[in-house]
Amino acid sequence: MTSKLRILGIETSCDETAAAVVIRLPDGSAVTEADVVLSQLDEHSAYGGVVPEIAARAHVDALDTLIEEALTRAGISLSEVDAIAATSGPGLIGGLLVGLMTGKAIARATGKPLYAVNHLEGHALTARLTDGVAFPYLMLLVSGGHTQLVLVKGVGEYERWGTTIDDALGEAFDKTAKLLGLPYPGGPAVERAAATGNPKRFAFPRPLVGEARLDFSFSGLKTAVRQAAEGIAPVTDQDIADICASFQHAISRTLKDRIGRGLQRFKETYPDVAEPALVVAGGVAANKEVRQTLDTLCAEHRFRFVAPPHHLCTDNAVMIAWAGLERMALGMPSDDLAVAPRSRWPLDQDAKALLAYGKRGAKA
Repeated sequence: MTSKLRILGIETSCDETAAAVVIRLPDGSAVTEADVVLSQLDEHSAYGGVVPEIAARAHVDALDTLIEEALTRAGISLSEVDAIAATSGPGLIGGLLVGLMTGKAIARATGKPLYAVNHLEGHALTARLTDGVAFPYLMLLVSGGHTQLVLVKGVGEYERWGTTIDDALGEAFDKTAKLLGLPYPGGPAVERAAATGNPKRFAFPRPLVGEARLDFSFSGLKTAVRQAAEGIAPVTDQDIADICASFQHAISRTLKDRIGRGLQRFKETYPDVAEPALVVAGGVAANKEVRQTLDTLCAEHRFRFVAPPHHLCTDNAVMIAWAGLERMALGMPSDDLAVAPRSRWPLDQDAKALLAYGKRGAKA
């Protein structure tokens, strides 16, 4: 593709309403002209988690305004957009319906092509937008709904190497926070508490460490946290800090083993790749201890460690627009306006579903 391409991206898969305008230049680089995200944190915090019906209504109320704001920031009209990209799954079906139907309506009214984007593919390709990472590379996706280690071979070409067999990592953070009486969202709250804690006070389990397969398990760790808290109840602020620090330490040691084995497998599979890369994405990627663990691990294995900016690791429309641009640049077909949203949509279509897995499509 030799011409400049511009796409309007729409993201409504969970509790962020987002719109963005992104350009792909002929050399493959990107320019983000607008990036608008409206968080629903206040609407859901009282419930300790995302309420699907509230999320869907909030998307309905906000999306049109956000799209208008994105176009205004970009200084363009819809006629200057080459295509529309909207998240089609996985996610909360109500939210997906709002975003995808809006994208369809715009596409129909303007005659522009529609790209129904897999939310996980948006995460998988973000590092190409921010850092120009070449295929193939490894991606660790860690969020409230997903914990996966995926081989990214090309646009639309993904091979799942590992996934959670129970809770996703972000879910484990949220449930730990709720158990300890910390505010929602749990991940940042646990990290703040851990900053003043003793990571060696509690010897929490490190699930699946030492096993050859690359899957993850966090349910047992969450149970161990509950038992530790009950065993010393009533807990003090220092107890909570120590539990959080020990919890994070167990997470980092588990990731070191699981991901280390994945890096070794990549080197064996692709011995000729001169600069192998590990990309991390998802909200948990913002955790400083997780990032430091992965950064150090990559240095040991001589991998490039790529962690996009925090605002592009969490849910956003920039990554959705970019995924559409990647497909468009390759001449891949757009989607029919009859395309339906999918609450579950695995990146690796051939991967077997496990008996237990994280929510929001984490069996992908």
